[in-house]
Amino acid sequence: MKTIPRRIVTGLRNGKSIIENDAIVSNVSEHFPGLIISDIWSTDSMPVKLDVENAIENTAFPNTPVNGSYFRYVQIPPDKDLGIVAKEGQPHPLMHQTDTLDYIVILSGEIYLIVDEDETLLQAGDIVVQRGTNHAWSNRSDLPCIQLAILLDASERY
Repeated sequence: MKTIPRRIVTGLRNGKSIIENDAIVSNVSEHFPGLIISDIWSTDSMPVKLDVENAIENTAFPNTPVNGSYFRYVQIPPDKDLGIVAKEGQPHPLMHQTDTLDYIVILSGEIYLIVDEDETLLQAGDIVVQRGTNHAWSNRSDLPCIQLAILLDASERY
């Protein structure tokens, strides 16, 4: 099941608010079978310039601009569909760390958030504040997990 989001962008014309764009997102990639990533919007400054849309190169690991943000839609397939096997006593094969503060909302399905010393099962409606720590996502279910993530550039790593 491949789900691609619709993106609506508002704007101004003659001092009145308008719907500037309403379309299925075109910036979508499948980095592994079933791993769908769509980078919805990015900014490159704080405060944000509302009249600027930045082109986004869709990558597996985001390239958040300095002083910027990234809005990302992710569909994560079950680990077994990706051929991922976590070995006892070894870090998860997808463990990684970013220089960002991430706000993540689980929209559907379930997934484990794994960090160096712990893990927890997340389900639809759960929210994660990921503060630049080493982490991985492990979908041990039979269905994809869909999450939305907003990544903000951080001044330093933990």
